[in-house]
Amino acid sequence: MQIMKVDPRALKENPDRIRQSKSSPQADALMLATIKAVGIVQPPVVAPETDGGNGYIIDAGHRRVRLAIAAGLEEIEILVADAANDNPRSWGAMRSMVENSVREPLNPVDQWRGIERLVALGWTEEAIAVALALPVRQIRKLRLLANVLPAMLEQMALGDMPSEQQLRIIAAAGQVDQKEVWKANKPKKGDTAPWWQIANALTKKRMYARDANFGDDLAQAYGIEWVEDLFAPADQDGRYTTNVEGFLGAQHEWMTANLPKRGAIVEVNSWGQPELPKKASQVYGKPSKSDHTALYLDRDGKVQTVHYRMPEAAKPKGTGAGETAASNDDGDAIASPKARPDVTQKGHDMIGDFRTDALHEALGRAPIEDDMLMALMVLAFAGQNVRVDSGADGTFYGGKRFSRHAASLFDEHGKLAFDQDTLRVCVRSVLIDVLSCRRGMSNSGMVSRIAGEAIGADAFLPNMGSEEFLLCLSRQALEASCAEASLQPRPKVRETRAVLVEHFASEHFVHTSARFAPPANELLDWIRASSPTDTIGTALHDDDGSQADVPAENQDGRIDEGADQEDLQDPDLSDDEEHDDDFDQRAAE
Repeated sequence: MQIMKVDPRALKENPDRIRQSKSSPQADALMLATIKAVGIVQPPVVAPETDGGNGYIIDAGHRRVRLAIAAGLEEIEILVADAANDNPRSWGAMRSMVENSVREPLNPVDQWRGIERLVALGWTEEAIAVALALPVRQIRKLRLLANVLPAMLEQMALGDMPSEQQLRIIAAAGQVDQKEVWKANKPKKGDTAPWWQIANALTKKRMYARDANFGDDLAQAYGIEWVEDLFAPADQDGRYTTNVEGFLGAQHEWMTANLPKRGAIVEVNSWGQPELPKKASQVYGKPSKSDHTALYLDRDGKVQTVHYRMPEAAKPKGTGAGETAASNDDGDAIASPKARPDVTQKGHDMIGDFRTDALHEALGRAPIEDDMLMALMVLAFAGQNVRVDSGADGTFYGGKRFSRHAASLFDEHGKLAFDQDTLRVCVRSVLIDVLSCRRGMSNSGMVSRIAGEAIGADAFLPNMGSEEFLLCLSRQALEASCAEASLQPRPKVRETRAVLVEHFASEHFVHTSARFAPPANELLDWIRASSPTDTIGTALHDDDGSQADVPAENQDGRIDEGADQEDLQDPDLSDDEEHDDDFDQRAAE
């Protein structure tokens, strides 16, 4: 080797150079600034022309030479390499590839171009693998890029490479198919390519005629052409097609046309199993007439059938026997859509706060007779949010908040000394601490609503005609509120809500579901669950004379069966708005 000074414009580029990918503008700008400041630090490597010319061909350093010309340098130093004695082009190509790989790793496309050049110069795949310290499998994998669309090669040159299996599928497809699939799945600038989707689109899967349920008319409509499999067994229909989309479309149309009664077409999950409707249980034995049928396509495109059973619809409250029978006869309706409740969960939370504040204000200011006050005290300590530490049987937990009220009943000598006014204030304070309608663990349940109705706490409820609360109401509830206020509902819910807010800015609005009066059926259920015997139910039966002679033990048995956990549900979640005055009168008696 020898060092020379030449004009960089006189050097010729090597058309067979290994690194074909262009460098980034930022990297070129940085190197250009360095060359202008200190010149070229490492001289480019060149080789004399072998075809009879007197010039030099760049072996390594194309970018340095190009940027030296851009910097305006008249001369640069070059390193002239000696020509190899044995096939100089072959060894020069290998040196160039090794030098580029060591200096900066080549992208897969540049590696493939270098390997193809070495193969053209007589190198075997095994020799290339030994020289580059790569597995032979990697060399063969890179050579698959020879059959890849040039547009895909540009994406791979950016470092976005598919897996080996995907690359083999892409390389096995024709250029026309690759072009169509790439046009449909070309990524946006800066994004990675969906190679799995491209590979799936180029996969030539065979769909056999023996698995088809459709006839020749659908096959012709979907452009399906059958090809004979010459290696198929003689006793089987060996016809197949690679038109997967057409085959699946014809199968799906056949399923739609031949859907049985109570049947449905379902999708399959990632494991190839049918996705049945929610709450459905698959029937593995003999199906009954009330069971449903699901049709689906498996991974081979075959039509498969499974049977499933839907749970019986729960009988809605207040529905007669005739309506229930009519609804059960409708077998096509698998699951009826749930109606949106009038008040959302947040609305119920707000109602609980409104009720509690009104109840506390009524307990503090409303006129209450002494006997009613004592009755309310009994009710308060029957609330589900009251826990007391007691010396009696059982373990209970209670706080210290009641001791501050009891302390006001003692004098300075530790003796019980109080007047009626002090006692009334103390009892009211205890009731305020006990009774609560707030949703959560502090909810007193039914007793707080009974107490609120008894003392007229509805009069202390705040104006609920605010934007925040009306947002918690459904369209039906808003329209019902408009009817009560003699307002015309608007086409849009937002406009209807705005009309109500404007109207109730000067009026007092209390939603019907926020009133204290509990529904009659829930109150009856609560009394039955809380009493040892169903006195109210017995009285009702005695009135009409139908159950007067039934033995007491039989009645108790029915009572025990009726007082189950469902009777203890939270009454605050009910939207019933009517109150049975006759029942209240009987309950009070």
